[in-house]
Formats: sequence, structure tokens, C-alpha cells
Amino acid sequence: MTTDTATFGAGCFWGVEYVFRRVPGVLNAEVGYGGGLTKDPTYREVCSHTTGHAELTRVTFDPDQIGYDQLLEVFWAMHDPTQVDRQGPDVGDQYRSAIYTHSAEQLEAAAASRDRAQPRFDRPIATEIRAAGEFYPAEDYHQAYYEKNGHEPYCHAVPVGVLRELGLIHS
Repeated sequence: MTTDTATFGAGCFWGVEYVFRRVPGVLNAEVGYGGGLTKDPTYREVCSHTTGHAELTRVTFDPDQIGYDQLLEVFWAMHDPTQVDRQGPDVGDQYRSAIYTHSAEQLEAAAASRDRAQPRFDRPIATEIRAAGEFYPAEDYHQAYYEKNGHEPYCHAVPVGVLRELGLIHS
């Protein structure tokens, strides 16, 4: 089986991971940090706003089951990409909207997708789009957080139920 990787930041990584784990064709979603300067940062360091890192979700998917463009549609639907350094109740540069690409094709697709998504929003999209750098997996207690704690995400602009109704994710 061939796999591909996509990396997204859309606020608190717990909710982003939760959503992407429910997208048909996604094989794995792992939370971590990227886009900053500090090597192998901790959650505490990222929250100190001194590392420059965003909370990210690295998605491994089967391109025969789901395309990168479809993952981008889920990304735009799950959060408010017009907010700068925040998402819902979470405020800070680590919560920025970001797409970190793994190829020139992904970079081009992400920019085109942003342009197609812009008319859906009243304000300019503030999503950072750039080549992926080093990804640092978050501490174990952050991985599959909602599954471990028996909750559904509460911190994103679009409730999980709406994403289900749109057919973007399954239970």
C-alpha cells in the first residue's frame, strides 16, 4: 500500500487529530509541534510562546482512498482560518492555522484550495502555508487525547456533529 503525509494546524491539536482520525482513508493522525526554532520542544515550552512552534497534526493517508484535496476540504471545514493565533477559546501563536506541505504538488494544491475556500469567509484567510520542516511528536498523554478521556472536541468552530452531517467524517 502506498501512503502519503499531510500536516495541519487548526487550533488545539486534540480536536484536529480527533477529526482526521475519523476521515475515511486516513490511516493515522499524530499530534506534535512544528514550524518553530527549538529542537524537540516540550508542550510547556511551546505554550511559553518562545519556540515559535504550532500545535500540528501529522496525517498519514492512503491516496487511493482519499486525496489531498479532500483532506484540505476537511481542514477548511473544521476551523475558522481567518483567526490569527487563536481558535475558539484557545489563544496563542501555537494555535495558528497552518498547512505544512510535503511536496511542491501539495504546496500548489494548498494555495489553490485556500483561494477556492476564501469566498466562504467574511475575512481574509490567515492560514500559513509553507513547506514542512521537522515534526516533533507531542508527549504520549497528548496522543489520541479525546479517545483516552472519553470526550468529543469542544474547541473548534464547527462541531463534530456538523462534520458528520456533511459526510466529511464518520463516527
